[in-house]
Amino acid sequence: MAFTGFLAASDISSAINACKAKDSFSPKTFFATLGLSKKTPSEIEKVFKMLDQDQSGFIEQDELQLFLQNFSKGARTLTAAEVKAFLVAGDMDGDGKIGWDEFSALVNDS
Repeated sequence: MAFTGFLAASDISSAINACKAKDSFSPKTFFATLGLSKKTPSEIEKVFKMLDQDQSGFIEQDELQLFLQNFSKGARTLTAAEVKAFLVAGDMDGDGKIGWDEFSALVNDS
């Protein structure tokens, strides 16, 4: 995956394994396990752009549902409850999606 250029494969594996069970995903825990909060703003932005698959400038609900699969093809989809909790954690302006500033704040709060 493209993430392995700046994220350790072992960290990605650990982060995916930590949330294998349904309804066990926490964005802050996931980002901390990835070591993403220790990365440069430009590296965090690369992750954001990869997650924003439609290049809309936002990570929307459908992209959040497939969030884990961006890091590992065999990973599960997020449950509706996990997507909702992810939005609650990251969507500061209440528009139902996560923009770059919101994503950056969520990652750096990990």
